[in-house]
Amino acid sequence: MSTTEPVIRSAQQDDLREVLELYRHLNPTDPRVDAETATGAWSALLCSGFNTVLVAEVAGVLVTSCTLSVIPNLTRSARPYGVIENVVTHSEHRRTGLGRAVLAAALDLAWNSNCYKVMLASGRNEETLRFYDQMGFKRGGKTFFEIRHL
Repeated sequence: MSTTEPVIRSAQQDDLREVLELYRHLNPTDPRVDAETATGAWSALLCSGFNTVLVAEVAGVLVTSCTLSVIPNLTRSARPYGVIENVVTHSEHRRTGLGRAVLAAALDLAWNSNCYKVMLASGRNEETLRFYDQMGFKRGGKTFFEIRHL
């Protein structure tokens, strides 16, 4: 790993290729998405006004990312809530504090957006669950349900 100080920032349109490569470290068995589909989804994600993809860049290379969605809401005094998805760090850069830094930046953005809560879902890897525990997320507050259509 480089000793270059990481830069944490919002992703831009021209980051798509690197983000897609980084996601290979999140879901390595996912099929690759064709360029047209990926470009359309990326543009919609970045331009929606609800989403921010945060990245950590080391020596000009994206090595960590997560997506924060700030969802408008009518309950809780019309305060929005946040959802974090696709938290990933390149396998060669794990356990260096970059995941923690990007997640902290996402939480700061959520609190600055007046979110009353931030949620995320995770698999059952105990090391990953401990990481989220250490970041202040609580297990067991609510029950998470999922349905998938593949």
